[in-house]
Amino acid sequence: MKIIRYPAQQEWTKLASRPVLDYHSLLKPVRKILEKVKEKGDKAMLKFTKQFDGVKIKTLSVSPEEIQEAGNQLSDELKSAIAIAAANIEKFHAVQINPVEKITTMPGIDCWRQSTGIEKVGLYIPGGSAPLFSTVLMLAIPAKLAGCREIILCSPPDKSGNIHPAILYTAALCGVTKIFKAGGVQAIAAMSYGTATIPKVFKIFGPGNQFVTMAKQLVQQDGLAIDMPAGPSEVLVIADESANPAFVAADLLSQAEHGPDSPAILVTTSGKLADNVKIALQEQLALLPRKNIAAKALKESRILLLTNLEEAMAFSNLYAPEHLILCTDNALALSAKVTSAGSVFIGHYSPESAGDYASGTNHTLPTNGYAAMFSGVSVDSFVKKISYQQISREGLKILAIPLWKWPPQKDWKPIKMPYPSA
Repeated sequence: MKIIRYPAQQEWTKLASRPVLDYHSLLKPVRKILEKVKEKGDKAMLKFTKQFDGVKIKTLSVSPEEIQEAGNQLSDELKSAIAIAAANIEKFHAVQINPVEKITTMPGIDCWRQSTGIEKVGLYIPGGSAPLFSTVLMLAIPAKLAGCREIILCSPPDKSGNIHPAILYTAALCGVTKIFKAGGVQAIAAMSYGTATIPKVFKIFGPGNQFVTMAKQLVQQDGLAIDMPAGPSEVLVIADESANPAFVAADLLSQAEHGPDSPAILVTTSGKLADNVKIALQEQLALLPRKNIAAKALKESRILLLTNLEEAMAFSNLYAPEHLILCTDNALALSAKVTSAGSVFIGHYSPESAGDYASGTNHTLPTNGYAAMFSGVSVDSFVKKISYQQISREGLKILAIPLWKWPPQKDWKPIKMPYPSA
């Protein structure tokens, strides 16, 4: 990682920018796949599965027998870890369900807003070298809590035509109603338009590569809802001289190993810490199974040395990171100054990996600077909020009184609005 020492504030915007991906080149091939699935349905799905996943399958549906067998293939230790994570995630998200509160705006006029689950939602879980069963937890649990009637899950099959058993086991544990062997753009297409086998949903959730991201953006133009814009996963660590260099390095590497385009940034007020973190990075990198991927990500990552923590926080809010880790002695006080971040990890013992798996917070978060205006996934992501009003005969009479006859009763007083001065 390159150390940039005391950059002028005029340089911050450039330092906070992400690499610009050439989405234009993806537009034509992604649109072609979407149109083929829309036209040919299951036939196109099976063809693309063979073409892109390298396996010929007879059916897209995962059978109950396959789900049962998946549980038998997992160790009791992993099942226990999944159960603990699920319990914490459910506990955190359950309190996001607010009771309905009726407001009497005027005598005889009651208004309220009520949440109702989106009837059909689709969860996309990528395949690849690391099965993202944690993402199943992060999406399926709030969907279930929200009251979604149908929770559809798509994940690409491996070369044997199977979905990783940890994904199947976790999906069944969380109440997913239907699971399909479908990956990439074609999975997004199937959930968007529907096929004979895969139902059409109303909203799609889940991460994916640049092809999946482009597909989600295109189907959104066709009227389908998606969770949020997404780019490569990222982390920013703010650390002072009190931070442990080995801990900071571990956090940076846990992000870098996501992919070669996953940026990891350290913002520090200590030159000594910056140097020690670089040493720790090399020591830990040599031990990582995914060291080649992490090494590529680190080449595009950087360490910024700034004058004080106020500057560090100002840069972080400009960058709007997906994950923000505060490794300082006054981390809790510093967290009050956060205005843009997907998820914040406070103190020396709050690693990003805890939130990614089991602390309870959701790890499906805005990336690529979208944390400046988007929230991470929550129960609210899976509901529609419908407003209601109930007006009595007397209430309607009051509401219909002409303005020049107001107020309608002696004790009625309007709410004073704090309008800003000109």
